[in-house]
Amino acid sequence: MSGSSEEVPWVLAAKTGKIGLSNRLGRGDRSPLGVWFWELDRVLLALMLALIAVGLLAVAAASPAGARRLSTDAVKLPELYFFYKQLMWIGVGVPLMLFISMYPREQARRLAIFGFAVMLGLLMLVPFLGKEVNGAQRWIGWGPATIQPSEFLKPMFAITLAWILSWKIKDGKLPLAMITMGITGYICIFLLAQPDLGQTILCCGIWFALMMVYGVPAWRLWALVLGGAALLFVAYNFYPVATQRIDAWIFGTEGLTHDKMAMATLTAGGLIGVGPGLGTRKYSLPEAQTDYIFSVIGEEFGLLACMVIAVLFLAILIRVVTRLLEEKDQFTVLAVTGLIAQFIGQAMINMAVNLGIFPSKGMTLPFISYGGSSILALSVTCGFILALTKRNPYLDRSRYMRDGNG
Repeated sequence: MSGSSEEVPWVLAAKTGKIGLSNRLGRGDRSPLGVWFWELDRVLLALMLALIAVGLLAVAAASPAGARRLSTDAVKLPELYFFYKQLMWIGVGVPLMLFISMYPREQARRLAIFGFAVMLGLLMLVPFLGKEVNGAQRWIGWGPATIQPSEFLKPMFAITLAWILSWKIKDGKLPLAMITMGITGYICIFLLAQPDLGQTILCCGIWFALMMVYGVPAWRLWALVLGGAALLFVAYNFYPVATQRIDAWIFGTEGLTHDKMAMATLTAGGLIGVGPGLGTRKYSLPEAQTDYIFSVIGEEFGLLACMVIAVLFLAILIRVVTRLLEEKDQFTVLAVTGLIAQFIGQAMINMAVNLGIFPSKGMTLPFISYGGSSILALSVTCGFILALTKRNPYLDRSRYMRDGNG
């Protein structure tokens, strides 16, 4: 709708001519960009940007280990190869996050549902057109233009499930929990086929978090927990990837060597670390710049730095929960719950793997680990969180008057 307050601030500002250096975003500024700036949760944005900055330092520390491992006699990668590439991805990801944060809630919801349909279609094509890397077929594309659909699917999945569950307001008789469980199960089939046990567990965790907020009775939640344990037992006995990972973790077969090396690297630096670039144990890790970057941080910057990262994730979680306590719209509460469950759940899994609590999952640490698809997908996730947690009292008041309640 031309000129509508529902348009993205960048678009509306361009149409109204209110974009430029003269627009200083003061408190009295009622331009589209001014409204966006003052209604955005700037504390939450600052925490996310701090996490990104810490991630750049971490990738710089881990890059030499990854570059050395991938170098050959014919091609020797520069030591900061992954750091330079991470700078490029951050240069794309941060503007993408800010752009998505400018969407009004209704447009953000429509964008997520459309993205869910696209990414689900790509996920279904991965078994036929996907590229195999390190024994897993998770990527699709040609040449350097490849993406991992499962990474981008997660935030769209959380918002789409929240939208379906919010139908309860219109018709409380619909079996919405069963519908969303069916969608989750369908996606998990394709994730397990890649194979990607970590993403499967994370998607189930997102759905479980939504069920808790949705209001499923406690006895059903316990039944879901027991059902999940039973499925894990079945996976251990009939799903080779799960068997290999769990055996490696419990019985000390081949894969556990990596877990032991990760824990040894994590604790090698003590409280304050051996110093940036001075770590040596990181060169023994198989994926120092991605899966085991938390261990590299422990060695070079110390356990205190690891604690700072954990506190940053906790602060983001607390900030989001605080915003949700003031939210009355059911869809928004459910959608942000799913998004933050994805973000924090992924962080917890990665850190647990580095601590030896979980078997290896091949999952990155959000905004800390290196990865193009990972950075862009997490930028989309955080962009949606920022978009859905905005507060605009002027727009809310106009809607209140428009609906005849004023």
